[in-house]
Amino acid sequence: MEVLDPLTVDKTKKDKAYALGKRVLMTCNTSKFRPFNNSEATESVIKNTTLERLTSTCQKFRLKYGKFEDIKLAQVIHISSDNSYIFRYKAEYQRKFTTKELRVTLNHENKVSAIKSTDWKDEFN
Repeated sequence: MEVLDPLTVDKTKKDKAYALGKRVLMTCNTSKFRPFNNSEATESVIKNTTLERLTSTCQKFRLKYGKFEDIKLAQVIHISSDNSYIFRYKAEYQRKFTTKELRVTLNHENKVSAIKSTDWKDEFN
C-alpha cells in the first residue's frame, strides 16, 4: 500500500473516480440516478448501487447534513497487490459540522469495485 501525491495520479483515473463518485452523491439532490454500466463498475457494485438503496441513504444524509455540494480529492492510495486505487474524497454538504468521506476504489480494469461513505478520519484504515 502506497499513498500517492494526487498530482502524480493519471488524470483519466482521477476524472473517472470523481465523476462516478459525484454521480452517486448528486442522487441526494436530484432523486435521479443513472445506473452504472459494465464499463464503469463491477457487477457487484452495479447490483448494490440502486436508486432504492441510494434514496434510503440520501434521506438520512439530507436530514443530517443538508444538500450535497461537492467532493474534493484528499488522498490517493495505490494497492500494488491487485493494482487498485482508492480515491478518498472529502464530501462537502450544506451543514459544515462534520466532514464525510466518500471512498471510490478503481480496480485494475479502471472500474469502480467499491464505493463507501463514512466519517472522515485523517488516518486511512
